[in-house]
Amino acid sequence: MGNNGSSAPTPFVSRVAVLSLHTSPLVQPGTGDGGGMNVYVRELVSALAASGVHCRVYVRAWQPDLEPVVVVEPGFEVVHIEAGPYEASKEELEELVDDFAAGVAEDFADFQPDVVHANYWLSGVAGNILKRKLNLPLVTTFHTLARVKAEMGDPEPERRAEAEAAVMACADAVLANCTPEADQLVQFYDADADRIEIVPPGVDHAFFSPGHQAGARWAVDTDDERPLLLFVGRIQPLKGVDVAVRALGLLERKDARLWIVGGASGQSGDTEVQRIHDLIAELGLEDRIEFIPPQPHHLLSTFYRAADVCLVPSRSESFGLVALEAAACGVPVVASAVGGLLTLVEHGHTGYLVESRDPAAYAGWVDSILADPVKARRLSISAAARAQTYTWSTSAAHLRRLYADLTVNELAPCD
Repeated sequence: MGNNGSSAPTPFVSRVAVLSLHTSPLVQPGTGDGGGMNVYVRELVSALAASGVHCRVYVRAWQPDLEPVVVVEPGFEVVHIEAGPYEASKEELEELVDDFAAGVAEDFADFQPDVVHANYWLSGVAGNILKRKLNLPLVTTFHTLARVKAEMGDPEPERRAEAEAAVMACADAVLANCTPEADQLVQFYDADADRIEIVPPGVDHAFFSPGHQAGARWAVDTDDERPLLLFVGRIQPLKGVDVAVRALGLLERKDARLWIVGGASGQSGDTEVQRIHDLIAELGLEDRIEFIPPQPHHLLSTFYRAADVCLVPSRSESFGLVALEAAACGVPVVASAVGGLLTLVEHGHTGYLVESRDPAAYAGWVDSILADPVKARRLSISAAARAQTYTWSTSAAHLRRLYADLTVNELAPCD
């Protein structure tokens, strides 16, 4: 996307409204509805604020004792919007979008943003309303897509897919984390390729960087020298925890163990946790698997450094922040060959990609790493070097240019 061919200086966008209706950047990632999107919003907005862009993140109030406005840091505020019952489930939020959009519009009277940036389809619908009402440029990041999830065996209601298509048709820019996601937007939604902007997320290298494995293990209270596999994320069918568990059981290294860092997510979360526990018992792996509660994001780096391999067996991933964070810490990744993982993991160079859902394939690549310290070291060095190219400041700079272009270009028409 360009600046309409003008030779005039690109304007500076001073205020951006970020919509995150269903989950807050203040919420602990790894449980409930908190995941990679929470990290994305928090880190990206922090980088934008550091560059001088005043950002307000609008979140639906989910409990009564929340402060109306929370100042996270200079230029980064979280605004809690009253919209419907506090205890409303994620599945009920679609009915509250209008109320949420109305509350955000009321705050806009004082904030007066230059651009609206919506995250996830519910926020996209709210952003669509605000664009039509206030004639503001709309940028949207979907994070997950209903039709892609359905293709991978995790169906969503068709009305969500229809809403996503309507938002794409109205948005002035649709962000994709990588080329495979951009291709999915066109393939599954017939999105206008000219409005798709590829903006990869980043990683905070101040926290996520290589370090001493023995020291990391001491810091997380284990002096066990056995090989350690790591799974980080919400426990839900989409993330493939069962594949990680079965892969552990198939390893040649019968002394290897697995740590699962994360908690239940979604309506089926508790059921999935019980299913995983039942599977572990069925395979006789109780003494080789440990569940770790969700951790503050910056502390995850110690868990990554303690591991020998990070498993990311998701059915779909628009990007895969866990894989990037692990790589930044110098940990080889064995991941599904889907979505953004195709660009994050360079097969045979920084880790390995698995085309199937077969746990034996994961186990084979993990065994090859554990059996060859020279290979493991080579993968570690390459992974950390590759991750250095991803920074939040780069992502923020790209978005500042995009936001500025949209303020001077004619807005995309909405049907």
